[in-house]
Amino acid sequence: MRKFFLAALIAVIVVALIGSPALAEDDELVVAQGATRTTLDPHGENDQPTSQIRSQIYDTLLRMDEEMEIHPGLAEDWEQVDDTTWDFYLREGVEFHNGEELTAHDVKYTFDRMVDPEDPAVAAFILDQVEETEVVDDYTIRLHLEIPFVPILQHLAHPVTGILNETATEELGEDYGTLDAIGTGPYEFDDWATGDYVDLVRNDNYWGENGKVERIRFRAIPEDTVRAIEVETAGVDIAYDISPIDEERLVEDPEVNVFKYAALGTDYIGFNVQEEPYDQVEVRRAINYAVDVDTIIDAVYEGQGVPAAGPISDMVWGAHPDLEPYGHDVERAQELMAEAGYEDGFETTFYTNDNPQRIQTAEIVQDQLAQLNIDVEVNVLDWGDYLERTGAGEHEMFMLGWVSVTGDADYGLYSLFHSEYFGDPGNRTFFAHPELDERLDVGRRNADEDIRLDAYHGAQEIIRDQAPWIFIRHAEDVDAARDYVEGFVPHPAGHHDLSNVTL
Repeated sequence: MRKFFLAALIAVIVVALIGSPALAEDDELVVAQGATRTTLDPHGENDQPTSQIRSQIYDTLLRMDEEMEIHPGLAEDWEQVDDTTWDFYLREGVEFHNGEELTAHDVKYTFDRMVDPEDPAVAAFILDQVEETEVVDDYTIRLHLEIPFVPILQHLAHPVTGILNETATEELGEDYGTLDAIGTGPYEFDDWATGDYVDLVRNDNYWGENGKVERIRFRAIPEDTVRAIEVETAGVDIAYDISPIDEERLVEDPEVNVFKYAALGTDYIGFNVQEEPYDQVEVRRAINYAVDVDTIIDAVYEGQGVPAAGPISDMVWGAHPDLEPYGHDVERAQELMAEAGYEDGFETTFYTNDNPQRIQTAEIVQDQLAQLNIDVEVNVLDWGDYLERTGAGEHEMFMLGWVSVTGDADYGLYSLFHSEYFGDPGNRTFFAHPELDERLDVGRRNADEDIRLDAYHGAQEIIRDQAPWIFIRHAEDVDAARDYVEGFVPHPAGHHDLSNVTL
């Protein structure tokens, strides 16, 4: 009852402060997100909030539906020439938002820019197995792979491989993604106010079926309860990432539909293993034993999601079904701390962004690690600063999530744990382990499914034992929409297609 009273009180305060919410225009869809965008350049960041916007602006060669099945995108057909060569046949007559026609030259430009050795994209690892992108003719692109990389089709459906217009990208240079963004998608970039909203307008020359609404506005609302109140009071039409306490309330609202679904994400707390004392596996294991994951899931997520024993969920192909979780064992944790020479504890910092659930988790961890005489200072940063600092290795502990967008273990493991991908590409723990690298390499270099499974299961056992993470939960995502919203179908990767939504 106290939770509901608190939520109701906040609602009254918010309405008093902002007044009655202005309803959206009849043909404008308003979507609330939990974080602001960083850049609309697909090569700038590989974060979820920005990808949710960019997925409306850009098309990829292939697309992956809500069942994780591959379908044609800008490539209407494709064929495997041999183990390491693929041909993709582009649709003819597709126009970019600036009116230029899409050709294979734009695809080559996009992929070459992404893996530019002088300035690689944050998510260049998506295409790092592509040795050469060859233009066969204006509508045929050939990919030469270094290895017989099995999940290549899934990677080509990833939002960061959205095809750029060479002319627009070169003209804007370093300002591309902030002043403008040109794709072939169902919606075009129109305007934004930093930290507030991003406006898109329908592309009436779209090669596929036109978007149903004329405009989409993405609003940045970091506070969970405020985001829920906005959908509750029709200030927004759809709200992403509904917190557990707000879910309880919204499911009782007859004018709101709540979408709860198993997702591809994992929430974790990471250690910078290059920093003392996290360079000692005993310390990392001790903290895993000391943190009560069940308490975090019950208190913070109120049952949304399941405890994680390893880095990827059962929804991801190649997940290890039999990993043993650490469990909560303070006595064992104290023994390991003594073995490492830290029976008196130490001082540390815990970085998190301004996500309320991550802040709550950090505070619970702060309290629980006091049992090991570990004094934790929690530092809350805005999203852009947080990504920059953890990418640069300035942190000691941090909390993040990772969505295995492709549904394959390669994506859920390689960039997060391979020693080649320190920092921004994904390995923000700066963890390196030769046997792990070898297993991850085997997993992506072999077409034999049994060999891949063995490699990935062994890799996850190493990760579990070496403990560069505290494994928190495999996520369930919750979104909410007004009852007049039709056609909204959540995607387990979180990159929801809004082109079929009507009001």
